[in-house]
Amino acid sequence: MREDVKNLKSVFEPSSIAVIGASPTTGKLGNVVLKNILDSNFEGKVYPVNPKYQNVLGLKCAPDVHSIDGKPDLAIFAIPAELIPDVMEQCGKKGVKGAIVLSAGFGEIGRKDLDQKLAAIVRKYKIALIGPNCLGALNPANRVDTLFFPFYKLGRPRIGDISFVTQSGAVGSCIVDMAAYFGIGFAKFVSYGNGLTLDESDIIEYFGADEHTKQILLYLEGTKDGRKLLEVMKKVNKRKPIIALKAGKGAGASKAAMSHTGNLAGNYTAYQAAFRQAKAIEVNSLAELFHAVNAFSQPFPKGNRVAVLTDGGGLGVLTADALEAESMRLAELSPATVKVIKSILPPYGNVGNPIDIIADSGPDQYRKALDALLADDGVDTIIVIVLFQAPALDSSILDIIVTASDQRKKPIFTVAVGGEYTNESRKVLDRYGVPSYDSPDFAVKALKRFTDYGSFLSKKKK
Repeated sequence: MREDVKNLKSVFEPSSIAVIGASPTTGKLGNVVLKNILDSNFEGKVYPVNPKYQNVLGLKCAPDVHSIDGKPDLAIFAIPAELIPDVMEQCGKKGVKGAIVLSAGFGEIGRKDLDQKLAAIVRKYKIALIGPNCLGALNPANRVDTLFFPFYKLGRPRIGDISFVTQSGAVGSCIVDMAAYFGIGFAKFVSYGNGLTLDESDIIEYFGADEHTKQILLYLEGTKDGRKLLEVMKKVNKRKPIIALKAGKGAGASKAAMSHTGNLAGNYTAYQAAFRQAKAIEVNSLAELFHAVNAFSQPFPKGNRVAVLTDGGGLGVLTADALEAESMRLAELSPATVKVIKSILPPYGNVGNPIDIIADSGPDQYRKALDALLADDGVDTIIVIVLFQAPALDSSILDIIVTASDQRKKPIFTVAVGGEYTNESRKVLDRYGVPSYDSPDFAVKALKRFTDYGSFLSKKKK
């Protein structure tokens, strides 16, 4: 691992942060970033830097980097692009090892001269540079929040084991906000923008060695070094799943990606081949990227035999269709399981798979059915479909599902379709590590990728 890659520790775990371009003016980039750092209760020292002010947000403001009373681990740049190389030189001399350049105006608009000048300085001092033209970085466990979106507009995820690498700040902010809403935890997040000296491969390599990261999300528009990306993914994906979304697949989209970050989008078929070769998990939409996240908090299934438990027949049929489309199998229930299911159904009920325990079933029917399915050796995974709108169900159904999942005998996926009441229930499940989906299709696609990766790991061990 290169020295500047190792220095990403100063980005994610700094003991002190300098905000270059700190401002008292509400709405200014340097104001929002500084306020977010303070509001996140960062425990280290914070140094505002701006020659225009003596104090910013109650902190003494240094006129320049040389005048800072201390040595910052991390410097965040919220100043015009033309000024950044000279200030970066000051940071290098000061001993700064991590830098985040939020500012745009570099190679993505044709300023290759600025790119070259900044890159030379960063490499000379082995500074870990995120950006330019990026959203920033986040580490909930260390209370490091350098994003430039305010708290009241963008939620922040709780502490977790997912790390997200994104080329796009906009895409990153969407996933971060959704994760916060559904209670899904992040280990680290970084929007790397143009990736001038540290690109997606370097950050994936760092997350691969990070003990707090158990799975890696990747949003990618283009890369400067496809071979490097392939080799890093092959190495890391043997230990931690990489879930990747490639944008810029067509000619028009490729052109848009190039103008966005200055990276070559390249031939999409080459990216597909690289993902397959590395056994990375490719998804095809932003929704799929988000929906794949929570699945990996569970034990891997032993096979692809799925039991579907539902109190709504139609949703069970849709789930069966989705399973067939993804080449997953409906499990054949054991005689013992069939006996239990018969005991909880009315006389006119029909035992099969999907298992329809009808809409007037209560939490106890779900509990008995789940216990039987967990004990059935012919079932590898359980999909539980819940109509939270049903009158016989109350909040105890959530406890029953979470308790079944906590036994960690088999993965349990849930599907619940509805409005506000249903989504609030889904949030509880997600918060407790039970993946929930608002569509059978999303649940089954996530399950398929989860099962395939588990099979890949199992074959590796053999």
